Amino acid sequence: MFLSVDVGNTQTTFGLIDEAGSVACHWRTKTDKLDTADELAVRLTGLLAGQGFSMDSVDAVAVASVVPALQRAWHVCLMRLGKDPLMVGAQGPCPIEVALAYPSQVGADRIANAVEAKERYGAPAIVVDFGTATNIDVVAPDGSFVGGVIAPGVMLGAQALFDRASKLSSTPIAMPPRVVGRDSEQALQSGIVIGAAAMAEGLVARIKAELGVGECPVVATGGLARTVSEATDCFTAVDPDLTLRGIHRIWLAQV
Repeated sequence: MFLSVDVGNTQTTFGLIDEAGSVACHWRTKTDKLDTADELAVRLTGLLAGQGFSMDSVDAVAVASVVPALQRAWHVCLMRLGKDPLMVGAQGPCPIEVALAYPSQVGADRIANAVEAKERYGAPAIVVDFGTATNIDVVAPDGSFVGGVIAPGVMLGAQALFDRASKLSSTPIAMPPRVVGRDSEQALQSGIVIGAAAMAEGLVARIKAELGVGECPVVATGGLARTVSEATDCFTAVDPDLTLRGIHRIWLAQV
């Protein structure tokens, strides 16, 4: 089995990938920038054991991290567990051209998204990743990764509102029955969920126009992808495991 580790600013996602390239098992935990290598090792081995696996089940590992403070900790953790991980970035062989002025500044998760979108859905393609930030990653018609959009994430905006309006803080993030909320909870859900969908629709339309393409695959991924997808028909696919498989595909290009 192959282990993909996607270290985000808010959550860290793990996926065990089988020989067919499918995610057989995955976990999502809170990212703590103060974690040590020992703490990461305890957490990882515990997650594996909970599903009947161990590090002996893992043949290779790759880590895509957007948290610089955890980059070394993850490398040390995995080396202590007997695995020499690939730390994903724009450097080294990559199955996509990163056609940006400063490739080293691009988040590893965004590169993984573009790689997997191109492979699975073709080019051009657009990925909307609902994470701490809402990232929109663009694969051009020629198959290169040409950048995209970084906007405040759904939960980041919601939390800012919750912090300043305590009566709203218990509202679940879910698709409301209508755009015009009949109470405060529905109104907030409309603003958060339908608002995120409307932003995605508008940006995707502008990106298509800028690329000069009529239709192309638009893939939603990230923790809130399924919820936001209920509010729009602009997505051709919802693919929660896109980033994990992309990390694996980048590793395959370097072995």
